[in-house]
Amino acid sequence: MAEETRAGSGSVATVEALVARVPLERATSFATRRVTARDYVLVTVTGDDGVSGHGFCYAGSTGGEVVRSAVTDLLAGVVLGRDPFLVERIWQDMYQEALLHGRTGSVMRAISALDIALWDRNARAVGLPLHRMLGGYRAETVPAYASGGYYLEGKGPEELGAELAGYVESGFRAVKMKTGRLSPAEEEERVAAARRAVGEDVLLMLDANNAWSDLPGALRTIERLAPYDPFFIEEPFSPDDIDNHARLARATPVPVATGEIEAGRWRHKELLEKEAAAVLQTDAAVCGGITEFRRIAALAAGHGIPVAPHWFHDLHAHLVASTPNCTFVEFFPDDAVLNFRRLLDTQLSVREGELVLPQTPGLGFRFDPAAVERYTVPGSAATAAA
Repeated sequence: MAEETRAGSGSVATVEALVARVPLERATSFATRRVTARDYVLVTVTGDDGVSGHGFCYAGSTGGEVVRSAVTDLLAGVVLGRDPFLVERIWQDMYQEALLHGRTGSVMRAISALDIALWDRNARAVGLPLHRMLGGYRAETVPAYASGGYYLEGKGPEELGAELAGYVESGFRAVKMKTGRLSPAEEEERVAAARRAVGEDVLLMLDANNAWSDLPGALRTIERLAPYDPFFIEEPFSPDDIDNHARLARATPVPVATGEIEAGRWRHKELLEKEAAAVLQTDAAVCGGITEFRRIAALAAGHGIPVAPHWFHDLHAHLVASTPNCTFVEFFPDDAVLNFRRLLDTQLSVREGELVLPQTPGLGFRFDPAAVERYTVPGSAATAAA
């Protein structure tokens, strides 16, 4: 690797990682599960020039230590001592190192976090916002939709409608709600209330979170929801059930969206080739980082498919801003569900339903030290040094 450490190029000096477990103030339900806390793995990569970058990923409610171990015990040795600007080479070497341990799931999330940290560090080193470092397509704001509509105890259709109407009143022209937990009739009542509340001109997206296991079950509900003009139905089946996604796409006029927990360009390639998704929801903190996200987005563009990435709006605002076929950032207006924002020192601003792009170097935020100290799982912090 002598060519990678030539004089003046610099190298990665340390890799730090920890698990931050942030409880939800109120237990929240999707179609298939209930969430009470979230584990985030926070990664910091520092060069010998003193410039640091942050990366991160979500690790479920209890899996943070698995991902943290993959970062510091499996992958840090691949990154340390390397020229941080050789991101493509480092990504390939991390992937090869992890080949026997998991090409998806926790290990790919660890690769994602390290890759994001490298891109953030490099953008800071050259003094550019990440969206400009990545090439730039939108300069000031990016389109966004307000994501909410979760199942909560005591929250009926009218309360759901009021929530979504509030997002519209604040300027959003697209909103998303959960579906698939209740009977077809009950779900129709919820979606009907949502459509009445937001009006006919607002895009209404539906997220099923893997609610159905078979095509007839899915169609029974979706056929009742179709008259309310959903913009898409998200994750109707298990992510591994690509064939049923494709069958559903052929059987209903409602576009199918999926891909938020897919890893690597190869699985996305299968989704595209089988015409199983009209919208990809690729998450850079899941799929293999910014490096792999860009490959996937280019692959989707070649198939004429848009990408609307899954949550982490602080990260994905930069990717939507720099990728022509990215259409929306998924934005969470508060920290009730995406409580990752409690760990950050800076929040994105909203202007007329669009997110204002940071103009400071890198991702435009740092991990907030006081918050990190409060939520770090004891014994989970580790540092690897060159």
